[in-house]
Amino acid sequence: MKQFIVKTNSRFEMKDITNQVKSVVCESNVKNGVCYVFVPHTTAAVTINENADPDVPRDIIMELDKVIPLHDNYSHMEGNSAAHIKSSLIGTSEMVFIENGDIVLGTWQSLFFCEFDGPRTRKVYVKLVPTE
Repeated sequence: MKQFIVKTNSRFEMKDITNQVKSVVCESNVKNGVCYVFVPHTTAAVTINENADPDVPRDIIMELDKVIPLHDNYSHMEGNSAAHIKSSLIGTSEMVFIENGDIVLGTWQSLFFCEFDGPRTRKVYVKLVPTE
């Protein structure tokens, strides 16, 4: 298992981590298999979505804020309940295939680290499971 660090700059943010994950795969020499990406945080997540238009991540954050507002009479004392809920809804892991030494994503897809309680310095774990 490998890890890398993601530094976020704002409270809510989606950062493209595709190249960092690709680097882990490339350095491993795994030609075919499965790549698991895991975020070990309760107020962050990882997802796959479009990266061709920067409005897509902004729209996702905007809509999540409508459904799970920052302040909504939550009981959790830290003031970050919305971040915990968003993390649970989006999820803390993704799986992508590895074919011919590279991760398999659609034409417009990228892996995004989702920050819901930043800015912070976060960890991302990558586990590769070869199939050959």
